[in-house]
Amino acid sequence: MNPRFSNQRNHALTLVEVLVTICAIAFLAVIFLSSFFAVRQKAARVNCVNNLKRIGLAYRAWEGYHGDKYPMNVPATNGGAMELAAIGDVAATFQVVSNELSTPKLLLCPADTKRIEAANFNDLNGKISYFINVNATESFPDMPVFGDDNFAINGFPVKSGLLELSSNAPISWTSARHKFVGNISFADGSITEFSNSGLLQALEQTGPATNATPLSQQPMLQEALQAHNGVPTNRLAIP
Repeated sequence: MNPRFSNQRNHALTLVEVLVTICAIAFLAVIFLSSFFAVRQKAARVNCVNNLKRIGLAYRAWEGYHGDKYPMNVPATNGGAMELAAIGDVAATFQVVSNELSTPKLLLCPADTKRIEAANFNDLNGKISYFINVNATESFPDMPVFGDDNFAINGFPVKSGLLELSSNAPISWTSARHKFVGNISFADGSITEFSNSGLLQALEQTGPATNATPLSQQPMLQEALQAHNGVPTNRLAIP
């Protein structure tokens, strides 16, 4: 009896086929991860905006009991935080509206990976993601009140304290949070996402300069108001 030979052969993957398969899997993984991180970044921006909206509502509720003024415009003797805000104490400014805020988690941007959430309103130092505009007032609805604090001057991240701007200060966002964009809440209640160019323009429109003098030593404030047609200059307290 003659042996039979099968026409079917066991087919093993060649090296080229293995490499092609690996490349295809890697390509699909890159697409998946890119989509995943894009969704996460978008969600973080949305949550950041929601935080600022709720902070804005808390401020408006607080104002209703304090002559329609922000905490940084009301002396401590009247329940505000004017004196501490003037030296860049952001925590104190948010602490006076703690009843209206209800939870300190609103003060942490979801994209802020350098900070952790505060356990309570007595634990805010180093756990706030948003700046406060010390000179903000409802009388000027286009003024920034608070927003993302990841600023840079000349490409260097700013430090905690009062942000001193000159008329030509090259202010920008860092990449640490929303990829060179940021959110700012204005006195009219609106919240806008700005690119670097939009950020500079927004600050210029409400008086960018002459911020080097502390408010407690600032008879120059009236001069600044006159120089900007009555619009207060922006003095940003960075946490």
